[in-house]
Amino acid sequence: MIGSRCARTAGRTIATMDLPPPTKLTERVRAFLSQPLYPTLATSGTDGEPHQAVIWFRLEPDDRILVNSRGSRRWPTELRQRGGGSLAATDLQDPFRWVGLQVVVETVVDDVARAQDDIVSLAEYYDEADEDSVARFRSQERISFRLRITAVHDHLEE
Repeated sequence: MIGSRCARTAGRTIATMDLPPPTKLTERVRAFLSQPLYPTLATSGTDGEPHQAVIWFRLEPDDRILVNSRGSRRWPTELRQRGGGSLAATDLQDPFRWVGLQVVVETVVDDVARAQDDIVSLAEYYDEADEDSVARFRSQERISFRLRITAVHDHLEE
């Protein structure tokens, strides 16, 4: 639902709050984000301490960002607690060309089977979906997030 966040766990609503509107992506930024990159996701803990992780992501057709992780890692916990973060994605050929994104959590997918499907889909997107990795992903407790982009910092032409 546009304008509010409704995180669901086991079919029940955890919290609902207003979200900032999504930012419209330029075609240049959309094209850049529509390739397998290795962005750094920055989150902060309840104490305000910043943390970063290099992640897989995929820009979805509706301009939301799909990310996935093991649920036990720090960054998914912080995304749930704080509701947002930032991503910095660099060009693989020229790391001084990059895009920064401010994001908020729009949807939490804590249905393990669905989150496992998401990580397998991401592995295929990154050409990392061999038989062993798929079996490993399907055996893990996973969580996915759909992130709404609320601000873009375009450094592709600098």
